[in-house]
Amino acid sequence: MPGTDPPPATGLLPDGAHESLRPGTALLRMETTHDRRGVLDGAWWPRSRDIAAELPGLIGALTEHLGPVSRVGLDSAAWDGLPTRLVVDGRVVHIDASSVGDDTVLVTRGDQDLFSLLVVPPDTPPAAARAAMAQAVRADNVKGARRILVDTGAEPLSTASGGGDTERA
Repeated sequence: MPGTDPPPATGLLPDGAHESLRPGTALLRMETTHDRRGVLDGAWWPRSRDIAAELPGLIGALTEHLGPVSRVGLDSAAWDGLPTRLVVDGRVVHIDASSVGDDTVLVTRGDQDLFSLLVVPPDTPPAAARAAMAQAVRADNVKGARRILVDTGAEPLSTASGGGDTERA
């Protein structure tokens, strides 16, 4: 961020990290407390489902404030053209794809430090996206990603299925 240096070795994102990093980039919010008591550690609102275009910005922001990211776990059905790895800023980031469809991205820093981020679907209306992201970063949040998306209206209508529950297509 312009005019803001990352905190020295605290491993926390600055309070302003919920703002867009630069025009046209996705939004990222993370809980900025040491205890990490909530179900989720943060939220990410990518601009599209093109992982090659979206993931480098997320990895860059996380690396700048948390340290090197080695692995990212993603829902294979939620993204277009999911590779097995990407090179971001000269570092290889391994991508684990699964069909779990839990509306999260799992980020591994170093060898084992894991962060779970809510993924707000790209076509979500701004008010619903902000509400979902705010809920995800609350230190006392006990809701999972799917429940947050449903409760805030952040779930796109195109994902509704016939059986009373909603799943991402």
